[in-house]
Amino acid sequence: MDITLFSRHTDYEWEIAPHGTMRVPAVIYADEALIRTMDHKVYEQLCNIATLPGIVKAAYAMPDAHWGYGFPIGGVAAFDPDDGGVVSAGGVGFDISCGVRCLHTGLNTEDVMAVQKTLADTLYRDIPAGLGSTGAIRLNPSEMDAMLSGGAAWAVEQGYGDANDLEHIEEHGQMRGARTDCVSEQAKKRQRDEMGTLGSGNHYLEVQKVAKVFDTNAANVFGIHENDVVVSIHCGSRGLGHQIGTEFLKEMVTAASHYGIKLPDRELACAPIHSPLGENYLGAMRAAINCALANRQILTHLVRDAFAQVIPKARLSLLYDVSHNTCKVEEHVVDGKRRKLHVHRKGATRAFGPGHTDIPGRLRAVGQPVLIGGSMGTGSYILTGTAKSEALSFSSACHGAGRAMSRHQAHKTWKGRQVIDDLAARGILIRSPSGRGVAEEAPGAYKDVSAVVDAADAAGLARRVAWLEPLVCIKG
Repeated sequence: MDITLFSRHTDYEWEIAPHGTMRVPAVIYADEALIRTMDHKVYEQLCNIATLPGIVKAAYAMPDAHWGYGFPIGGVAAFDPDDGGVVSAGGVGFDISCGVRCLHTGLNTEDVMAVQKTLADTLYRDIPAGLGSTGAIRLNPSEMDAMLSGGAAWAVEQGYGDANDLEHIEEHGQMRGARTDCVSEQAKKRQRDEMGTLGSGNHYLEVQKVAKVFDTNAANVFGIHENDVVVSIHCGSRGLGHQIGTEFLKEMVTAASHYGIKLPDRELACAPIHSPLGENYLGAMRAAINCALANRQILTHLVRDAFAQVIPKARLSLLYDVSHNTCKVEEHVVDGKRRKLHVHRKGATRAFGPGHTDIPGRLRAVGQPVLIGGSMGTGSYILTGTAKSEALSFSSACHGAGRAMSRHQAHKTWKGRQVIDDLAARGILIRSPSGRGVAEEAPGAYKDVSAVVDAADAAGLARRVAWLEPLVCIKG
């Protein structure tokens, strides 16, 4: 991207001044090298977001930003419902509440490496993964509605985990305000057999070692130390979330003119928050958040069972669970006043700083855990939110490495078997039902996650705590 399009405030903050119909500036947090590698669509999409009614302060992009549907992946924007603010299905995305949860295992690297292959094979056998994957759970209509209302809390009630897990999940595992009546029968049908499944795309389950600790104090509070083994689960709301996004985008495109909204891009279809359509979407989206939380909770139960078969002394407890694709009502200070805003994060992570009351008590002193997934085989990071990010980005940070090339390009560049063999030579075992899926998620298809995290840390969005290296990856 052409850096002359921006005003450079710091080495890590770049602003696009309002022009045309933009109501507010647009801001990207990244270093110059990352900015230059971003496609021009990120610039265009941020400028388009800045034209939407009721937007507050600025349209933001995180260091991992790349082109997406409507909003760039890594896009953040907040809207005031009392100032005509809107909710955009494109600002949330299709995989609603796609996110990551990280589990302690009580094990060290040597424990796992002694049984690495057996563990990889057991996890692959017991964790349904891949396009169209289905699990052993079948939900009837009343069970479906209970799951969509209850989220991870419903899953715990069904015996998938325990109440202690809920303390370490955003919204305590249950998103309030879900409306099952706003979720179509087609969306529910698509999800009926998909609970407890990873799915495909960039979703994964990884067994990881804590390779390096950067912030000893925060790491101690989080209960992680070098050579520990953790498990990360990355997935979302599967077919249900995609169906909800598809249906409401169509409705919002048609209704925009009725609400007097001139869309700069059909992909930014939106509706006033205070409108029947806006309220219906929020109700359906919250149900999809609950679906994702329940899904990750069931997967946690399956992972615990798999570990128990291979390493009986393992004790898997939840560090934290964060969502990436959401719109949530939060209080933020704007121009010295505290306001309730609808914060869209698409491919971005909530990153509340120390002392925030929504952070579990034990973790509150150092800030919210921020879980950053890297590309397959390159490692991931645990960060913590900062007080500074409240003013910078509505307490938001990056969510991953960010794609550097399309899936089609990646598939043309690599073969799945080649990627699997190369990673095996480095001691990383990959298990996947799809060679094409592995090729599409090859490490070289993504940006350098360390560069992304360095930029987020330097900008003040979040602070590095630990670096995780993969040992086993179950890939959809």
